[in-house]
Amino acid sequence: MIALRTVDVRNDFKKISDIINSGEKVLIARPHNQNLVVLSEKEYNELQKARRNAEYFSKIDEYLQQAAEGKVIAKTMEELEEMAK
Repeated sequence: MIALRTVDVRNDFKKISDIINSGEKVLIARPHNQNLVVLSEKEYNELQKARRNAEYFSKIDEYLQQAAEGKVIAKTMEELEEMAK
């Protein structure tokens, strides 16, 4: 990760954008620890996908726990078809 000041980013935006798009992350130092981290859209999308997957797996774990505790209702296909009418 590269750390830069705001003025550096302002002065060399094109160069820094190219660095970010090559896979490097950039920390922009700001006053009062209000720093920013800039990453490519590809990396951002990968992080979002990983977050969604983690949430999905957490739900699966929750449902498996409920099933293990007997907190489920079992229905046959015929019962479900009858409920749909």
